[in-house]
Amino acid sequence: MDYALIWAILISVAVFAYVALDGFDLGVALLFPWFKQEEDRDVMMNTVAPVWDGNETWLVLGGGGLLAVFPLAYSVLMPALYMPVIAMLLGLIFRGVAFEFRFKTKRAKGIWDLSFITGSLIAAMSQGIMLGAMLQGIQVTDRAYSGGWFDWLTPFSFFCGVAVVIGYMMLGATWLVMKTKGDLQSQSYRAGWYCAILLVACIAFVSLYLPYVDPFIAERWFTYPASVGLWVLPVLLVVITLGLLRSLRKKQEGRPYLWGLGLFLLSFTGFAVSIFPYLVPRSITLWQAAAPDNSLKFLLVGAVVLLPIIFAYTAYTYWVFRGKVDPDSGYHD
Repeated sequence: MDYALIWAILISVAVFAYVALDGFDLGVALLFPWFKQEEDRDVMMNTVAPVWDGNETWLVLGGGGLLAVFPLAYSVLMPALYMPVIAMLLGLIFRGVAFEFRFKTKRAKGIWDLSFITGSLIAAMSQGIMLGAMLQGIQVTDRAYSGGWFDWLTPFSFFCGVAVVIGYMMLGATWLVMKTKGDLQSQSYRAGWYCAILLVACIAFVSLYLPYVDPFIAERWFTYPASVGLWVLPVLLVVITLGLLRSLRKKQEGRPYLWGLGLFLLSFTGFAVSIFPYLVPRSITLWQAAAPDNSLKFLLVGAVVLLPIIFAYTAYTYWVFRGKVDPDSGYHD
């Protein structure tokens, strides 16, 4: 049994679960500048207040799993990405504090709104920058990071940061479409439409740019006949984009969020295909980075027990807080 591959799949599931769930509540905060009314902002925060902290469980699982299961990859990636990782954690802290303090004050509400927006922007940008840094490659010598302190910051990684911000805003808008009504919902439809267009443009640019600058990725995607099966992904991109835009135009409530998740899943799949079998692109494969099989087996037993529990309480939380948010009542009341 290939325990390293099993664990790579499990960590990928955890990372995607984090993006799918925490992505929309980061996106709600990023949409704050477009919703000026205090009442609208109260409702927006109440749509995510019951679930935001549980969503971050998946970030802990992904990061902790990487350390325990792929220690070599962790030891290389952390020095390469220290600054964006620390910035992301600080952003998440500011955002989390804003959730609680904003509802306890009247005079300083604007300060906590700014903290909510800024913390979410820093967290989302940092995640995109880390993604871009991994895609462009990390310098490794003798199984250790050998690059500079600011190698993670390039025009491409910054662009990826902006793309993730736009993607989270799209998820946030489609989440608000499900959870709100009236003028707030109407504005969310418009925000979702524009963000979807911008996100697809970003995905298209990255899809064309990376094969142009990276021979490994170009070979993976354009070598016939091995790459034929991969070309279903661009076709699916067109189908999902049309489905998302159509559902927004027809004012459907639940489908836009699901179509938006489809865009993220497709992008995530493209990322995995582009770097596989590497965990540190072009340097360290997942088998080279993996802990001994005995450790992987032991950890897998814990994962088999804990993952269903995490999925169950996450699903239960969303079931309890299903439906529209009442503007006259709130999570903090």
